Amino acid sequence: MILVTVGTQLPFSRLIAAMDHITDSLEEKVIAQIGSQSEKPLHMETVAELTPVEFEKYMSNARVIVSHVGGGTILTAQRLKKPLIVFPRQAKLLEHRNDHQLDTARNLDSLKGIYVAWTEVQLEELVQRNDLIPAGSHNSKERVQLVNRLKLFIDE
Repeated sequence: MILVTVGTQLPFSRLIAAMDHITDSLEEKVIAQIGSQSEKPLHMETVAELTPVEFEKYMSNARVIVSHVGGGTILTAQRLKKPLIVFPRQAKLLEHRNDHQLDTARNLDSLKGIYVAWTEVQLEELVQRNDLIPAGSHNSKERVQLVNRLKLFIDE
């Protein structure tokens, strides 16, 4: 199962549309937390919101998590040792007020178990891979780097 999450603050129709297109060719269940997005995908099971307990359950059962660049999702994927694909929101596409997600994604791109999809094509390639290593698979130095990068993300 693949879990797609856009977080709780903003819709992210570009991610949901891309994953809906990808899901059509997969033989794997995809569940998407879509927030307040009005357009409903055709090929994925969707929920608007998940309680923290539900979120943890879905993440625990997922083969891979696909997400915006959200600090809570990143930390949970690391703690649960799940592969994480992040797809940053872009201010120029009116998906966020600034490009802090792009900046954070650049900083996360070199960490083991966190995969950055910069385009829809890269997203599809990553989702279809079965060799993704889990987030949280890094050594203590890399863990410190992740925490520091997330602190910068949260402080912005």
